[in-house]
Amino acid sequence: MAKYIFVTGGVVSSLGKGIAAASIGCLLESRGFTVTLQKMDPYLNVDPGTMSPFQHGEVFVTDDGAETDLDLGHYERFTHAKLSQRNNLTSGRVYEQIIFRERRGDYLGKTVQVIPHVTDEIKTWARRLNEEADVVIVEIGGTVGDIESLPFMEAIRQLRQELGRRNSMHVHVTLVPYIAAAGELKTKPTQHSVKELRAIGIQPDMLICRAERPLPDEVKAKIALFCDVAKEAVITAKDVESVYEVPLVFAEQAVDEAVLELLELRDRARPRNLGRWMDMVRRLKNPQGEVHIGLVGKYVEYEDSYKSLNEALLHGGLAHERRTRITWIDAERLSWPGCVEQLQPYDAILVPGGFGKRGVGGMIHAIRYAREYKVPYFGICLGMQTMVIEFARNVCGLKEADSTEFNPATPHRVIYKLRELKGVDELGGTMRLGAYPCRLTEGSLAHRAYGMTEISERHRHRYEFNREYEEILARHGMRIAGQTPDGTYVEICEIPDHPWFLGCQFHPEFKSKPLEPHPLFKAFIGAALEHRRRRIEAAEGVREETSA
Repeated sequence: MAKYIFVTGGVVSSLGKGIAAASIGCLLESRGFTVTLQKMDPYLNVDPGTMSPFQHGEVFVTDDGAETDLDLGHYERFTHAKLSQRNNLTSGRVYEQIIFRERRGDYLGKTVQVIPHVTDEIKTWARRLNEEADVVIVEIGGTVGDIESLPFMEAIRQLRQELGRRNSMHVHVTLVPYIAAAGELKTKPTQHSVKELRAIGIQPDMLICRAERPLPDEVKAKIALFCDVAKEAVITAKDVESVYEVPLVFAEQAVDEAVLELLELRDRARPRNLGRWMDMVRRLKNPQGEVHIGLVGKYVEYEDSYKSLNEALLHGGLAHERRTRITWIDAERLSWPGCVEQLQPYDAILVPGGFGKRGVGGMIHAIRYAREYKVPYFGICLGMQTMVIEFARNVCGLKEADSTEFNPATPHRVIYKLRELKGVDELGGTMRLGAYPCRLTEGSLAHRAYGMTEISERHRHRYEFNREYEEILARHGMRIAGQTPDGTYVEICEIPDHPWFLGCQFHPEFKSKPLEPHPLFKAFIGAALEHRRRRIEAAEGVREETSA
């Protein structure tokens, strides 16, 4: 039977419960255990698929097509866990299931209540992961005391009783603020948070205290005394330069040792092995230079909208011992030809995924700049679709070419709605979701990047490349570099007569990890570095001529 770790949070949101859970998973893997992680969110949406990126951040997609919370991205980047539909649960999904059963008559006329029906459903979801790993880490979204999270808190309280003390533990993430005027770290918020948690029947076994600076021994002792937790289990989660340092910060404080002791796993544990992780962090903190990427998007006000993308670009830089510097550029503010000067400082241009017409004109201008000025370009999902539109308009002469998403009446539908979605009006879960195979064209940029001809990547889109226009696009210089094995869908487009110009319909960022950078991001950053080198050499040549 798997051991369970329940992770909750208190005081304020955004303390880093997801990073803490992923870091504990990383440490346990370094001791030889297999882990899986689950996120339980109290909101009533069935999944985050229809939620605004401004409110919720990115939607992370698993191989089996689950639209999930962005914390699942952290889980996959920090561990080897293979996540699925079963790894993300919302209140909306719980109530959807219960109401469906009630309408079907499964409850035989009984009154359907939060306890036991809702809590039993939550426990069932947690127990579904029992045989997938040695340790299951379950994170509860929100903060203790939230009305909507109470059923989840009650469910994990009951689970602790059912699983037994040897097989489960509670980790509570809380805040220890530093009050500059007093020059002190204040423990009261943590004390009150634990008091709130204990009031609903949960006694934490470990406290992860988010703070600006390390907690002195006397502060840890005070927290331990008032919160009834062992001093060794009061952990400082200090602010760090990169989230990838957190497992090392936890290792310094023997978090894994405390977990192994509480779950009685010490006898099965191997010596800690974080060598590759430590080397990755060392390279991250000591780059041999930098590369500057211009990211042209529509959700640039909120970085979490592109969380996995930012991390994948960072990983691509790591593969070349470089720091990736990203500048978010609001697509709505770009015009032609004004954007030429605006985009010149960047070593490469990337247009990410998104939905809706807003900002598309600016994206097309940025793509035209990258194509005409031979700047490396990477288009992802919408970024590939806008790349095709730009090429059709400005190279093929199809001036009114467009996507039916932006202009249903366009005479040249180079991008149109997925054929199987015609007539489907619902938004939730109706896209092409999850992993699909792709066959690469030998000799293409994509083929050279992957080093293989058959790949599998994750998708989240409801519009596609219209193959009726393939011939005219190919005649003018665009190459289909990847497609589904049955030839139905175009997955990758390239311009061979360009240093590096590639668009893919899938989302490669979802599969990139710090220890395993995605091949396309590695190749893209490599092309950006080469472009940077050429620009520097050209500038030096101009200076020499001027001085002469």
